[in-house]
Amino acid sequence: MQKVFIGILTLILALGAYNFFLKPPSFVNGSIAPEINANLIDGKPFSLKDLEGKYVLIDFWGSWCGPCIKEIPDLKNLNNRYKNKRGKNGESFEILSIALEKSDKYTKQIINQSGLNWPYHIIDVSKIVMMSSIAQDYSVKELPTKFLLNPQNEIIGTNQSFEEIMTLLDARLTESI
Repeated sequence: MQKVFIGILTLILALGAYNFFLKPPSFVNGSIAPEINANLIDGKPFSLKDLEGKYVLIDFWGSWCGPCIKEIPDLKNLNNRYKNKRGKNGESFEILSIALEKSDKYTKQIINQSGLNWPYHIIDVSKIVMMSSIAQDYSVKELPTKFLLNPQNEIIGTNQSFEEIMTLLDARLTESI
């Protein structure tokens, strides 16, 4: 009986660990993105609804995350490539950076020094970074994690490569302003 109990307990713990640490975000294309309400780094209130009508790349990252820092040139390239493009119905492109941090001590400095000059930056501070409310709403288990939204705030891509994102945006944002 004790072996059965230990086996069941082990299975429960393994499933819990998988769901918490390893299971990728479970959103399917077409899912409505969870609402985000937070303050931007300049203190202004922000709601994801503010970006309806635009393609949005939500980039979860951390100043302490090596792979996140390595992606900074790709994010800057993406922003520079599409910030002055429009779709047939006036759609545009924005990046929403959400830094998951234990402290915001260095995050603003990295944003400024790296030239991340888009207007939408949130620093989500939590003692356990993956347990912040925004990370939980998006089932973020690892960094970096990216979600691409269409103008209706529907998720149309999760953790796509930058090439895949550019291919999609190239097809939809064709007019220069």
